[in-house]
Amino acid sequence: MFAPDNERLPISCLASGCDRMSERGLFLSLRVFALALTAASAFAMVSATEAHAFSLFGLTLFEDEADAAANAVIADPRPYEVTVTVAGDDGLTDTVRNASALWDERDAPASGAAGLLATARSDYRRIQSTLYNAGYYGGVISIKVDGKEAAKLPPDATLSDPIKVSIDVTTGPLFHFGKAEIVNAAPATDSASPSTIGFTPGDVAAAGTVRKAAILAVEDWRMRGYAKAEVTNKAVTADHRTDRLDAVLTVTPGRQAVIGAISVDGASAVDADFIVRQTGLVPGKVYNPKDLVRAREQLAALDVFNSIKIEEADTIGPDGTLPLIIHVQERKPRRVGAGASFSTTDGLGVETFFLHRNLFGQGERLKLTAKLAGIAYPINSADFDYYFGGSFTKPGIITADTDLHFDLTAQRTVLTRYTETSLNAKLALSHEFTPQISGMAGIEAERSNFNDALHGTRDFALYGVYGGLTYDTRNNATDPSQGIYANLTAEPFYEAQYGNAGLLLEGEARGYLGFGDDDRFVLAGRLKAGLLYGPSIAETPPNKLFFAGGGGSVRGYSYRSIGVDGPGGTVTGGKFLTEASVEARMKITDTIGAVGFVDAGYVTAENFVGLSDGTRIGAGVGLRYYTGFGPLRLDFAVPLNKRAGDPDFALYAGIGQSF
Repeated sequence: MFAPDNERLPISCLASGCDRMSERGLFLSLRVFALALTAASAFAMVSATEAHAFSLFGLTLFEDEADAAANAVIADPRPYEVTVTVAGDDGLTDTVRNASALWDERDAPASGAAGLLATARSDYRRIQSTLYNAGYYGGVISIKVDGKEAAKLPPDATLSDPIKVSIDVTTGPLFHFGKAEIVNAAPATDSASPSTIGFTPGDVAAAGTVRKAAILAVEDWRMRGYAKAEVTNKAVTADHRTDRLDAVLTVTPGRQAVIGAISVDGASAVDADFIVRQTGLVPGKVYNPKDLVRAREQLAALDVFNSIKIEEADTIGPDGTLPLIIHVQERKPRRVGAGASFSTTDGLGVETFFLHRNLFGQGERLKLTAKLAGIAYPINSADFDYYFGGSFTKPGIITADTDLHFDLTAQRTVLTRYTETSLNAKLALSHEFTPQISGMAGIEAERSNFNDALHGTRDFALYGVYGGLTYDTRNNATDPSQGIYANLTAEPFYEAQYGNAGLLLEGEARGYLGFGDDDRFVLAGRLKAGLLYGPSIAETPPNKLFFAGGGGSVRGYSYRSIGVDGPGGTVTGGKFLTEASVEARMKITDTIGAVGFVDAGYVTAENFVGLSDGTRIGAGVGLRYYTGFGPLRLDFAVPLNKRAGDPDFALYAGIGQSF
């Protein structure tokens, strides 16, 4: 038995822790591009990246032969059966099972008797650590192999086939804190204090709580500039007579430090002075670990490094400065890609792009894109969509948080409601005020030609300014389970062809609320509104009017098919838009999820006058396959109040949640 007091681990170890082409191509079809997305875009995009083995839907791809051979060979494979019982606290059964390697590997044969016994011996410590973390310090752990205690069996023991393994745990009494003290604690801060994590007399004495209290005690001093604060004494004693745990942690803060000299290691193509400037770190400023976290995020946003590490000097200098070294590994600056798509409604589409991440040595980003779509049989070039675009971004133009953007696009797009031919140029500055709040302001010029059934051919010359603010507290951009996203944009413009001034306003809010362990259930909601003030519909470029419908709007309807009904069955854009969506998301397993959703959208010719028959509602269900870069999405939707010309159903695929 692994039970006698003199065989238990010493208690002192507890504290130390001993844009339209993509949308239309998804409608009513599973595009080739969507299939490429479900394979992590590996089959549609050609880029300068290394291949690594990964598993998708149970299929291992790009596995090295040596890895496959190593996985296939197990010396002297021995199957075994294992049971786990817990007495004293039935709620710990699953926790003990999760801690046991024998239980975790029960579906695979052990590597001989010696391998199984080695795993069993390591399980003693794993399970004991689990008991400590739950506040049980007098537990008894018995792991028997063929009825004999594993700790007493020799490695060459003769065992049955299959081997019988039983894990029996008696938790013993639950311990509570007698003393829970921190000597030399920092003054109160806004950060979590030991009391908020249960480190107070009378609370359950979980070992993890002691470790967290030690971390918090040190972090409180570091937040005040004491970079080398540490716990120098941990007095943790368990009294088995009273079932109490006394924990006294002594912190030595050391000296307060300011940021010293900052050097860069590993940079060749990227300018070292630019790297330092982009971190926002200022020599002479009082040290704060949050500034280092922020600095790393700033550098990661440049997308020019494979790895980033900011290393502090081992000691604070005599002058109170703490030197820093920024270690970086640069990415290959150039990338070329190509993609293809197919849709039963839109035909074949192809695209290619060229990307340079570091054009002039300071993270300047240039991307050139060309797309051709609408290639259907019989081939008719008049139905082709063309897109040519270039975007340039200069990071850190004024401050480390300010970027310059220039975009130039030329396109011809054939939509159900109109055909657009346009040339557009934008120049803007974006700024991140805080990690949650960012903004953008810029100027825009566009020459365009539109043709539709109601108004015929019209030319426009539009000049304007635009600005926007974004508030984002989502815990994950592609798969949020908590937080809020809100965006508000305003675009005053002047259209020279008809001599009209106008104002375009749009606002969107999204909210997420997770439930259960690891937020396996999530309720998500979205509300969007738009208003165009100024010219009439007939004298407004259709791309400035509001339409609804499609995967990012009201699912179940064609892309931009919901608008204002005109004479002769025509549909135009409107001057007022409201959209709303509600989703219930559930993770069935760690990789598979299901979604139920309802979308609604309403477009009017003038101001909002109340809901009417013009409101379109779609509903459906979806599947999610969760990957490291975001969930792969497949949604099936039907229109609940379809009209003539609306589809019976629609399929949508993509990466990331729908909103």
